[in-house]
Amino acid sequence: MTPSESETQADDRLRNRLRNPWDTAKTVAGTGGAIGILLVLMFPVYWVLSASLSQGSGLMSTEGIFADPSTYNLEAYRWVLFESAFRDALVNSLVVVTVTVLVSMSVVIPGAYALSRRKFIGREKILYGYVLFTQVGAGLSIATLIALYALFVNLGLSNNLLVLGLFYAAGAIPFNTWLLKTFMDNIPVSYEEAAIVDGAGRWDVIREVILPLSKPGIAVVLVFTFLAGWNEFIIAQTLLRPNNYTLAVELFSLAQSGRFETPWTQFSAFAILFASPVAIIYFFAQNYVESGLSFGGMEG
Repeated sequence: MTPSESETQADDRLRNRLRNPWDTAKTVAGTGGAIGILLVLMFPVYWVLSASLSQGSGLMSTEGIFADPSTYNLEAYRWVLFESAFRDALVNSLVVVTVTVLVSMSVVIPGAYALSRRKFIGREKILYGYVLFTQVGAGLSIATLIALYALFVNLGLSNNLLVLGLFYAAGAIPFNTWLLKTFMDNIPVSYEEAAIVDGAGRWDVIREVILPLSKPGIAVVLVFTFLAGWNEFIIAQTLLRPNNYTLAVELFSLAQSGRFETPWTQFSAFAILFASPVAIIYFFAQNYVESGLSFGGMEG
């Protein structure tokens, strides 16, 4: 038997093995299960979108839980944008998020670099404190909320958007510093040493080597800090008055505004507009975010 014939037979056996009915059935079942899970997860999104377009028509009837698509319109979105408190709440949310992101990033980036590359007295204790704070903070949330409310009221800061943004930043800094520090640990020190040999100063190394290579990790931290200020509801509802409501609190207020029932069409349109910035940010940063979350090794 010639080598070519044996290779052909080996290829045939490999193809037959790949075409095993049991393997095919498992692949089909796995694909079907994944699609089914995706449909279940996306159903609420589809329902909310359908509800937001059903202004003036029956949202639920004996024929189903969706309105007739031929009756879809943008009336609910017009109401949210021009007749509700959406725009005022949007400005309030942007103020809170801006403070949260700027303060967090100004502390997280240098803090992560220092913890990743510098050896100093108390470094291990600081790292332990960061981990401890991120793990036990949730268990103390109710006590913290009560103490926070009493403190802010006594200081006259209970309705201050800037203070709220600072509080969100303080809560976001420990976890995100640890996250970015873990990413920077994967950047080879040899890159910095090579830049120093070429004559780069310490700040040049940070600006030209560390920050560019840390873009995926910084993107993840940026998204997380943005979400910390954009989505939070409980503390904002506790500390803010109606004139300073953020979008999350205003959305809840809209759900409670109906005398006998929730205005689902307006609520759904408000929710879609509220969630859109998060989707847009993730869409443009998804490549950085996905690589940042993987924390894989660096090539080179």
